[in-house]
Amino acid sequence: MNIVYGTLQDETPGSLTQQHDDRDWWRGTVIYQIYPRSFQDTNNDGIGDLQGITRRLPYIADLGADAIWISPFFQSPMEDFGYDVSDYRKVDPMFGTMADFDAMIAEAHRLGLKVMIDQVISHSSDQHHWFRHSRMDRTNRYADWYVWADAKPDGTPPNNWLSIFGGSAWEWDTRREQYYLHNFLKSQPDLNFHNPDVQNQLLDEVRFWLDRGVDGFRLDTVNFYFHSAGLEDNPALSVDERNASIAPSVNPYNYQNHIYSKSQPENVEFLRRFRALLDEYGAAAVGEVGDAQMGLDLVAQYTKGDDLLQMCYAFDFLEPTQLSAERVKRVVSEFEAAAPDGWSCWAFSNHDVVRHASRWADQVIDRDGFLKMTATVILTLRGSVCLYQGEELGLTEAVLDFEDLQDPYGIQFWPTFKGRDGCRTPMVWSHNEAHGGFSRAPKPWLPVPPEHLTSAANVQTGQDGTLLEHYRKMLAFRSAHPVFVKGEIAFHDAPEGVLAFERSFEGERVLVVVNASEHAKTATFEHAGTAMNDSPHGGAEASGGQVRLQPYGAYFATL
Repeated sequence: MNIVYGTLQDETPGSLTQQHDDRDWWRGTVIYQIYPRSFQDTNNDGIGDLQGITRRLPYIADLGADAIWISPFFQSPMEDFGYDVSDYRKVDPMFGTMADFDAMIAEAHRLGLKVMIDQVISHSSDQHHWFRHSRMDRTNRYADWYVWADAKPDGTPPNNWLSIFGGSAWEWDTRREQYYLHNFLKSQPDLNFHNPDVQNQLLDEVRFWLDRGVDGFRLDTVNFYFHSAGLEDNPALSVDERNASIAPSVNPYNYQNHIYSKSQPENVEFLRRFRALLDEYGAAAVGEVGDAQMGLDLVAQYTKGDDLLQMCYAFDFLEPTQLSAERVKRVVSEFEAAAPDGWSCWAFSNHDVVRHASRWADQVIDRDGFLKMTATVILTLRGSVCLYQGEELGLTEAVLDFEDLQDPYGIQFWPTFKGRDGCRTPMVWSHNEAHGGFSRAPKPWLPVPPEHLTSAANVQTGQDGTLLEHYRKMLAFRSAHPVFVKGEIAFHDAPEGVLAFERSFEGERVLVVVNASEHAKTATFEHAGTAMNDSPHGGAEASGGQVRLQPYGAYFATL
């Protein structure tokens, strides 16, 4: 199947076609994350838009993904690029119109793709009319819709809580003569989930999009919804306890254990209400859990049973620590032990972290072999999967000059932390078009790194041995074997650097052995099974109970 200028010559639907009536469609689904500002620009203003997403949907369906997740496109002053929503029911004109959104939904569904959108409900923009009213005085209808608190007797903030974007999480407001809470930018005030009216209104905002045909949601900072009503000080962490997986090491946010400012037990009951709404529509949600100390525990807590979120992801594979077979086994085993009836969504890259093609592959000699191996690993683990746009092309983290930065986070902590712009540069569709085929504007909102052009989609499409084709073949392999989509997982002992596990589902058992190292390895099993001829990842052979693996090779066998 060939892609020509963003359209398919064949209109074969994506692999979810047979799952439209499956209320468990989310289990094992592969979600392709779109950062709309950087995906495809169609009106030549240098910024991607909804029509651009529609134009490129055939590419995603042809890749073999089951769903898309679109980062925020709602009306916003864009101080945090859409994660500061000023109207939850409007499309920002920057991205198009509601008609464009409806057309995009229709085309995605025609291609067999589910559509998930970001919901940023832990906070809003300070331009939202709820907050503009809330800050007017202490008695109006919206007065208690945000988190307000009096100053201490000396005028300082109510407690020691810190913002992820640096400094105090409290901002003084002269109209109310009180502080309001903001876990992120001061222009992103936190909503007060202790107020039932706030919960009800936010669920109504979610219902609005479900009624338009949305299939699910990615919930931004899902563990930030509730704060401790007692406003207790967060305890300090020792130097050895600090973890830079959520915020960069230069950020004093890491100096605290945020046990009072987020991750409160009241969150569970709200998530039950959220799930009940989703169940009315057969929709699903994946929650982003941002906590350096309790990440996996919270993922397990939020996905247990069948009345909470269907799935969550933590930052265990999004932090800088090098990927290894041992680390994969440990993280997945810890989740399985904590939530045997829960479901995770694994991701190696997204719009907030350094691309894993740089974060991990810069440390290896055979970059291409390593990246094919990581694709094979994430697409065969138990759980759903989030792939970030350009990951399938092997795009590296862009190195930008300070004057090109847009991200307030990077500007605040430059030069030690360069922010998130490096993973948000435009998608490269064509090596021989201006700005990689992303835009015809003189200057896109972020520059396209010249080194990305050699990895453009048109360069790799249909070419045997490319990373893009490896992703496409692995996704087809996964789709052809339900054991990879919904099966159980059990790990085997294996030599250092080798990941070995068994997937099982409805009588089918498959042995997966992956060499995550740059050295040849031999793994011994009681039974090595019968090699699967349709496996797209080679570099291994078996005889008797021995599996011999080339560097980054993989072996698949039925048992």
